[in-house]
Amino acid sequence: MARHLSLLYSFIGLLLLVSCKQEKVKLKSGDLYGKWKYIKVENPYSHPPDSVKNEELQVQKPYILFSKDSLQIWWGGGILSRGSYKVEGDSIRFTEIMTDGKTREFPFIVTKLAGKYLVFETSGEDGSRVTAVKE
Repeated sequence: MARHLSLLYSFIGLLLLVSCKQEKVKLKSGDLYGKWKYIKVENPYSHPPDSVKNEELQVQKPYILFSKDSLQIWWGGGILSRGSYKVEGDSIRFTEIMTDGKTREFPFIVTKLAGKYLVFETSGEDGSRVTAVKE
């Protein structure tokens, strides 16, 4: 009987540990200002999961540039995307200006911001996870 109780308590403890959510990142716009060089780009939700090869990152030199009221994403020496943003909790709400002048809004969810390291991601099957380092 004691063994069964021990197993039960172990199982409950494991469930509690697994169910604990990761603490959300508390963002401030000022923490983001500057140039963040991409060091890893993953597509964890695609089938099968995929990532951008390190060699391609070295050639394309992608980065995200935050200023007080704008955001630019650079890839291969040119602007891939641009627009404005606002910080909401653990998210960066990006309003992208499309080439035809229309806009679309979507979030970048920040899962880590520690010193010069930033990890953010978009959701959905075509979503990506980016790890960047501040220059």
